[in-house]
Amino acid sequence: MTLGQRFARFVTTAVVRVPFAWKVFRGPLTRSFDRLAPSWEGRLSDERLRPIEAALAALPAAPRHALDLGTGTGRIARIIAGHWPDADVVGADVSPGMIDEARRLGGSVRYDVADSAALPYDDGTFDLVTLNNMIPFFDELARVTEAGGHVAVAYTMGDKTPIYVPLERVRREHGRRGFTHVADFAEGPGVALLAKKADRS
Repeated sequence: MTLGQRFARFVTTAVVRVPFAWKVFRGPLTRSFDRLAPSWEGRLSDERLRPIEAALAALPAAPRHALDLGTGTGRIARIIAGHWPDADVVGADVSPGMIDEARRLGGSVRYDVADSAALPYDDGTFDLVTLNNMIPFFDELARVTEAGGHVAVAYTMGDKTPIYVPLERVRREHGRRGFTHVADFAEGPGVALLAKKADRS
């Protein structure tokens, strides 16, 4: 890994263990992704999209309102919009540079500069939330996902992904917040999972 990739892994590990630590690391990591934004779109090959595509293919129904967290230049958000053109799709990223690039690339997706640790959306707004190579802020994930909605989490290079959380940890954290595990996926070097939030009682 490069120095920047090692830093991203360190931040991910620290923040998942102690979410409050994000306040310390948010600025440096955001500036790092701002610098990477102009070249980011070409870094994510079609092969590396296979894990998140597998999770999306396992959805039991078309989403109505989808949120792609850590959207970067919007690649996953645009895939969702392409699969389900009637869905309202939002891509959110803490990096203004990434969002500028996403908006420049166009499409039907709405893009917001937003911090995934404190999202500007109402409770239960989305029936699909996706994270591809993204630090999961589990409380916010649970809050913005509607009852019966799904969360898809993918890491394009498995445990070699700079931003990576072991899937067993993701499953455990989801379970604590009322999600049930739907399926795991292994595609090429990448992995993904799909979870469902409990329906309203």
